Amino acid sequence: MIVYHGSTQIVKTPLVNIGRRNLDFGQGFYITDIEEQAISWASRPLNAQKTQVINVYNLDAEAIITTDIAYKRFVAYNGEWLDFVVANRRGEQLWREYDVIEGGIANDRVFNTIELYSNGLIDKQTALQKLQYEKPNNQICILKQSVADCYLHFIEAKIIREGGQP
Repeated sequence: MIVYHGSTQIVKTPLVNIGRRNLDFGQGFYITDIEEQAISWASRPLNAQKTQVINVYNLDAEAIITTDIAYKRFVAYNGEWLDFVVANRRGEQLWREYDVIEGGIANDRVFNTIELYSNGLIDKQTALQKLQYEKPNNQICILKQSVADCYLHFIEAKIIREGGQP
C-alpha cells in the first residue's frame, strides 16, 4: 500500500518516538493513504515559510493485519473513536497498548465537536450526531519502531514547496 507523510523535511528513516504524546493516536509516526491529506499536513500555516515535502512509502499493510502486531482500526467517527481520541488528547495514553492505529483524523471539520464534548459542553450523543455526517480522512499511526523498520519502506520524497518562497 502506498502511503504518505507530509513534513518539512525528507524522512527516509521514520522515527516513532519524536512527536507529541497527546495526539489523536498518540506519539508515533503518522502516515496516510490519501496524498491530499499529507499535502495538508505539510502545508499547514506553521510551515508557510518552510520547505514542504511529501514523503512516499510502501507500507506492508497485509503483514500488519495478519501478524501478531497489535493493530487497532477505527472504521468511522463513532463513540469508541471519540472516547479514544479525547482520552489520548487528555494524556491518558490509551495508545500505548497498540503497535499501529488507523482511523479518522480529528481535523478542523471535527475539532470543534471534539472540544465541546471533551469540555462537557455537549453530551456524547450530540457529538456523535454532529460527527455522523463527516467522512473521515484516514491516518495511520505507527507506534513501535520495529514496525516502522520492518514494514514501512521509503520510496521517494516530493518537494511541494521550497522554503522561503511566498
